[in-house]
Amino acid sequence: MSEETLQTSDSYSEPQQPWLLYLVLSLFLLVFGPTTVWLYQRWTMSVWQNGHGILVTLLVIYLLRGELKKTQDLARDSSPVGFLFLVPALLMHMLDTGMHSQILSAIALFLALPGLAFIFLGSARTKPLLFPLFSLFLTLPIPLVFTESIHFALRVIATDSVAWLLKLSNVPVYATGTTLQVEHGTLQVADACSGFSTLYAAITIAILTAYFCHSVTRRIVVLLIAAPLAIVVNIARVMLLILLVNWFGLDVLATSAHELSGLLTFMVALPIIFYIGRNPEQPQSAEN
Repeated sequence: MSEETLQTSDSYSEPQQPWLLYLVLSLFLLVFGPTTVWLYQRWTMSVWQNGHGILVTLLVIYLLRGELKKTQDLARDSSPVGFLFLVPALLMHMLDTGMHSQILSAIALFLALPGLAFIFLGSARTKPLLFPLFSLFLTLPIPLVFTESIHFALRVIATDSVAWLLKLSNVPVYATGTTLQVEHGTLQVADACSGFSTLYAAITIAILTAYFCHSVTRRIVVLLIAAPLAIVVNIARVMLLILLVNWFGLDVLATSAHELSGLLTFMVALPIIFYIGRNPEQPQSAEN
């Protein structure tokens, strides 16, 4: 058995044909174009729903670019392992054309990406890309039926915490269920105010940050702090909104202050996660 045969036992070493790559990419865009548009619409629908999708996708593109640069000297080959991802992905997409769920097609889209990487880049160059590619699944919109209990728990936590803080601040408040009543109005802590979107984004960013952090201690801290940080930041947001309602009345919720408060949770939580999970300047051995 020749040496060349041994090297290609799980891959093909023949050089890729550019026209074949362009043809497959064109077909891929044609098949998953509507799904990509749907995902973009869901990510930009409102700050309360999957607003982190675009941020995470841009971060993944940046990470993929960096990993591809590191492996650019490796030989480009083709691994049949890609079909283990690509075939189920195409079957899921075909199934979704009958179901019209879109979410199944979005799962198929992200499942097909590592498949294409294995086929056109080979195993050696694809392995470093797997984690960033699989992290794209954390940008998928989660149907409410799967998160309803989490939403409710977060609403109760926010309501009880804000009521306790208001009483500490000598602000008269009456709390019942997930409703807070102050002098100039009543605020219902609905699903949009539960902080679930901030929690989803914080956990996603924490996982990505921890993966690329060289310090084990920082990785653990980032993963442990993500959920509590998101919950605390959302409690602060609800506290701010109820104070604005108490001072200016319910009309303040119809202003941009309401939506800006949602953006503020991302602007506070995510930089803290990035800061804690940054790679230390000193040598790793000294840090650990």
